[in-house]
Amino acid sequence: MRRFNGTHPGLIGGRLRLLGLAALLLGLLVSLGAALNDNRGNAGRGEVWVVDLDGAVGPASANLVIRSISAAEEAGARALIIRMDTPGGLDQAMRDMVKEILGANVPVITYVAPDGARAASAGTYIAYASHIAAMAPATNIGSATPVTMGGPGPGSPGSPGAPPEEPAEDAAEDAAEDDRAERPRPEQSPDAMTRKIINDAVAYLQGLAELRGRNVEWAEETVRYGANLRASQALEMNVIDVVAVDLRSLLEQIDGTSVTLHGRTVTLQVAEAGIRTVETDWMYGLLSIITNPTVAYGLLIFGIYGLILEFYNPGMVFPSVIGIICLLLGAYGLQMLPISYAGLALIVVGIGMMIAEVFTPTLGILGFAGVVAFVMGSIMLIDTDAPGYQLPLSLIAAFAVTTAGLTIFTIGAAIKARARTVVTGREGMIGATAEAMEDFEREGLVWAFGERWHARSDVPVHKGDKLRVTAVDGLILSVIAE
Repeated sequence: MRRFNGTHPGLIGGRLRLLGLAALLLGLLVSLGAALNDNRGNAGRGEVWVVDLDGAVGPASANLVIRSISAAEEAGARALIIRMDTPGGLDQAMRDMVKEILGANVPVITYVAPDGARAASAGTYIAYASHIAAMAPATNIGSATPVTMGGPGPGSPGSPGAPPEEPAEDAAEDAAEDDRAERPRPEQSPDAMTRKIINDAVAYLQGLAELRGRNVEWAEETVRYGANLRASQALEMNVIDVVAVDLRSLLEQIDGTSVTLHGRTVTLQVAEAGIRTVETDWMYGLLSIITNPTVAYGLLIFGIYGLILEFYNPGMVFPSVIGIICLLLGAYGLQMLPISYAGLALIVVGIGMMIAEVFTPTLGILGFAGVVAFVMGSIMLIDTDAPGYQLPLSLIAAFAVTTAGLTIFTIGAAIKARARTVVTGREGMIGATAEAMEDFEREGLVWAFGERWHARSDVPVHKGDKLRVTAVDGLILSVIAE
C-alpha cells in the first residue's frame, strides 16, 4: 500500500481551484454590489424632478414636498420643480415647506401651472422662497393676506363699506403712491391681534423677497391689501423670473441661470435634462385622508361612540377596538391641524352632559346644555379660516343629533336592560311557578319549566297544587304553595 506523509498534490490543487473560484465569485458579488449602489446613488442623477402641489396647502402636501426635496438631494437631481396650483392653506404647513426650500441643497423651482392655476395666499410665500419662480401664461399670484383673523374687519378690503380693491397695475409711480395713501390701513383698526398677524406676514414675505432679489414693495401690497397679479404683470414687476408655457420651455429658459445654495453658486444645466415626476405614495394618501378636518372630526366622534358603547356593554370588544382605532387616527389627524383645545374640551363636556342626563334626569336641561356645548365646540374646533379647512355646519348638526340620540336612546336602553329582572339561568328560575305531580310531604315530583323536577317542601303538597319556586339546590327545587 502506498502511503503519503503529506497532503495529496491533487487534493491541494482542487482546494486551490475552489479558493480561486470562491475569490472570483466574491469579486463578482462585490462588483455587482458596487454597481447596484452606484446605480441606486445615480437614480435620478442628471434629471429634473417634478412634484405636484395641487389643492390646499396642508400637512399631507407639505410632507410630500419636503420628502421629495430630500429624495432629490440624495439622488443628485439637477433641480426640483414644485408644480403648483393652490388657493392657499395652513400657515404652519407653508412655513415648514419654506424652511425646507431655504435649506435645500438642490435648486427648487416653483412653477404655477397649468394654465388657469393660481398661487394664492400660502402659494405666494412658497413662490417667493424658491430659487426660481415661474408661471404659466394664464395664471395668477397674490392674495397673501393672512386669513386666520376670523374675516375682514370694518373698512378692510372685501368688507361692507370698503372701497373696491384695485389691482396692482403698471401705472405711474405717483398714481400708485396716491392709491396706497387712500387705502385704509389695518393699523387704524383697534384690533391689536390683526395688526400683529399682518405685520408678521409682511416682514416674513419681505424677508423672502430680499433673499431672492424680488419685489419687496409688492410683497407688502399683497399681504396688506390682497393684491393679485397675472403672469405677465408678475414678470414685469420682478415678482417671478420666468413665464413658460410648459415644463420643457421652462427648463430651456432657465438653463444657464445661476442660483445660490448655502453660499455657493450653482449654474443650472437643465435644457436637455430628463423629467421625472414624483408619484404620490401611501403616506401621502393616508395623511390626505386623516388630516381632512371632516374625516378627523368624524373619526374622533366615532371613537368616542365606540368607547361609550363598550363602557355600557362590557365584553362586546368590537366597539372598543374600533373606537380606539378611530380615536387614535382622529387624534393624530387633529394634532397636525390648527385646533382649538377649548373647542375640543367643549365637545367632551357636551357628550358628558348628555350622558349625565341619562343617569340623572333633569327634564332635559343637561341634555340640551350638552347639545349646545357639543355644537359650539365643533364650530370652534378647527382654529383657522384657511380655504378647505372648515367643518360644514350641516355635518356638525348631523353629529349633534346623532350623538344626542345615541346617548339618550341607546345608552338609556342599555341601562334599562341592566335593571330588568334576569329571566335566564338560576336567577331566572326563582319565583317561577310549578305544579305538583303527586302528593308528598317532604320531597316529590313537580312539573316546572316544561319538564319534571324533584322538589322539596316544608309543608304537605297535594297533586295539582300550584307551587312557587323559592330556591334551586342543584337539581332540586325548593317550593312553597302559592
